[in-house]
Amino acid sequence: MYLIGESLNVISKKIGRAFKERDPKPIQEEALFQKAQGMDYIDINLGPAKKDGHELMPWVVQTVQEVVSDIPLVLDTSNIDAIEAALKVIKDTNYPHIINSIMARPERYQKMLPLAAKYNVDFIALMWGPDGLPRDENERASLAVELIYAANEAGIENDRIWVDGIVTPVNIQQPQLISLMNFQAMIQDIAPGAKSTCGLSNISNGPPDHLRPILNQTYMIMLEYYGMYSVISDPLDVKLTDIAKGNRQDIVDVVIATMGGNAPDLGSISKEMQDYVKTVQVIMGEKLYSDSWLEV
Repeated sequence: MYLIGESLNVISKKIGRAFKERDPKPIQEEALFQKAQGMDYIDINLGPAKKDGHELMPWVVQTVQEVVSDIPLVLDTSNIDAIEAALKVIKDTNYPHIINSIMARPERYQKMLPLAAKYNVDFIALMWGPDGLPRDENERASLAVELIYAANEAGIENDRIWVDGIVTPVNIQQPQLISLMNFQAMIQDIAPGAKSTCGLSNISNGPPDHLRPILNQTYMIMLEYYGMYSVISDPLDVKLTDIAKGNRQDIVDVVIATMGGNAPDLGSISKEMQDYVKTVQVIMGEKLYSDSWLEV
């Protein structure tokens, strides 16, 4: 599982201030930290950046690449001018950089696909359509077909496309989590060779902070079982990184067994493994979500 570090983000008070003040130190420290933590890509998230994104994004890219020049970057903003300004100055790495993201809406992809083709970068195909979030896996598939066809017409091959079916919070939209897994299983039939990713931490957006890691870790394993290629993740979650890099097969085995209806007897396993069993059952809707599911 490839990891895209999410914490070079405008919503962070420290990073947001550094962006505003053009202070390179916190930005470079974060980039170096993500590299040390084993991130495969670094996401630079400016948010909308409507006012000065066309100046800020290329400055942040250059600031990061002064200290980390061998990790591809993911350019994350809804400001198209900011994306292009960064693509004009970004230095090549061994793997293509990524535009995050291009929505499945004609007014967006008709402008942005030519950029991805012109600058020879990958892009994240976000399954957010004209009506917003798709209702189920079939609507996701329909949007994927439309956007991937348009990308192919623009000269972008499937292996340059990272499909994002959109993760939703577990405490308000449990059925959508199942729908995303079902959609994930369809991607190679829709677009052979395409990659995939997601904003993993969306699943835990709302639950208490102490429950966020196990939700993120468990759902990552579940998505990978259905073919997920990468996730946008928290570099501070060392355990999640360990799982993603293949170092905790014991956790993976318990999660997959529980998904298949073969959960081990709780009395026969450790408290750590019990928590993963219970979390799978919540994500799959077998148990109603509550903030105390691990205590029941």
